[in-house]
Amino acid sequence: MFKTKKSRPDVAGEAKTFSSMDVARIAQVSLRQLQWWDERKVASPRHEGHKRVYSPEEVIEITVIAELRRKGFSLQKIRRVLRFLQREMGKRLSDVLAGGSELHLLTANDGRAIYLEDQHARIVDLMKNAQQPMFLVCVSDQARRLSETPARKPARAETAAAAKKAKLG
Repeated sequence: MFKTKKSRPDVAGEAKTFSSMDVARIAQVSLRQLQWWDERKVASPRHEGHKRVYSPEEVIEITVIAELRRKGFSLQKIRRVLRFLQREMGKRLSDVLAGGSELHLLTANDGRAIYLEDQHARIVDLMKNAQQPMFLVCVSDQARRLSETPARKPARAETAAAAKKAKLG
């Protein structure tokens, strides 16, 4: 008799993911806007076939991008903020997702001064002492919006692809 190889569960696949439709609704942007950001490498999700699949961290980034765009930030300034977020939010993002703290992103109009704060007194001090208008985005609120969205069900094509991959691997 032949021994069959047992397929291990795909741990990464078990994490909550979001479809483009979910992300567009959460961030209040169009599907075309998401596609454009992906094409310009502003926010690049994982691709499964022709579908875009977003992790919770990517959705938070996109909601922050959407907020900054609504406030008139250019793509260049947004890229600067995103580099800062990617550098600073490693562990702190997981804290936000776990609901451990209130985290706020503050940035000057020019996008050069960027702060990530969880202490209300520091936020007030930064805004008082700013030499130009400061914009505030509550990252915790963006994370809470994710918990209001149900997890997406994998499409038939995704489950078929996963089964094929397990069979080959």
